[in-house]
Amino acid sequence: MAIETDINPVLRGFRPSGRADIDLADLATSQDGIVEDAQLLALGFSRSAIQRRVQAGRLHRVHRGVYAVGHRAMSARARWRAAVLACGPGALLSHRCAAELWGLMRTSRALIEVTVPSDRARWVCGVQAYVARRLEPRDRDVCEGIACTSVPLTLLNVAAVESRRRLERAFDESEVQRLFDKIALEELLDRSRGVRGAGRLRSVLDEHAIGTTLTRSMLEELMLALCRTAGVPKPALNEPVFGGSGRSYTVDFLWARQRVIVETDGGAYHSTRRAIERDRRKEADLVRAGYRVLRVTWSQIEHEPAAVVLMLVAALSA
Repeated sequence: MAIETDINPVLRGFRPSGRADIDLADLATSQDGIVEDAQLLALGFSRSAIQRRVQAGRLHRVHRGVYAVGHRAMSARARWRAAVLACGPGALLSHRCAAELWGLMRTSRALIEVTVPSDRARWVCGVQAYVARRLEPRDRDVCEGIACTSVPLTLLNVAAVESRRRLERAFDESEVQRLFDKIALEELLDRSRGVRGAGRLRSVLDEHAIGTTLTRSMLEELMLALCRTAGVPKPALNEPVFGGSGRSYTVDFLWARQRVIVETDGGAYHSTRRAIERDRRKEADLVRAGYRVLRVTWSQIEHEPAAVVLMLVAALSA
């Protein structure tokens, strides 16, 4: 046959029986295994043919008029696509879900966030709908085939529902992904006066040096938060520095003027014998280059934050 279901796991359990089914399989392959009524009708399926396939377990109803093809196991992207289709024309994946789709942040929310042009989609199961009756064409975009809010609007929406630090990290990721557009953000803020989140977005845009505080682990994030809370001068994160041998190293936190380095030691990466020996060689080489190297563990940050701050302040004052 033209299509082998084992090739694409989203079609597991689906057996094409005719031209329309083959076209359906092709469509499902391009849409994370998700299709809607209008698409099925366009392929030539009648309402009764759709119902027969539902009863036979070849189509699985996800929302009203939206189906998973072959089986019910859906990826996050498939669930997002299904939610947007269920919310009808003009619906856009938004807020934290859109931010994850764009690669700006991760979210563990059970509810899928969708921006809709009217109240009609407020009660779609598993969806948190936000009504926005007036969106500009530039506020709409498509990422990986899913209709979603543009990156600037996604950042504004994140500003409305997340902490400033989470917003800063999303900004940093937008720079890494080459999606950051300051002109577009300025334009969006000009027409969003009084909108929830606009003040926080403006503050981060004006004050945050994009890309300078992108952490690589939760331990680094906790250390950065501790520095901010204690009023310690802002460090550079994950900066390359040269040791006495001329070798380049990436360090977790750097205060270049004071030549102080803090390395955060997580158990997963720094507890093996080889890792300990590597860290000690790195530290010795950095000391040769005139740096003072401090090591901070998860337990210290969690249980002795005051002691960590005193150690750091003393090092920076020396």
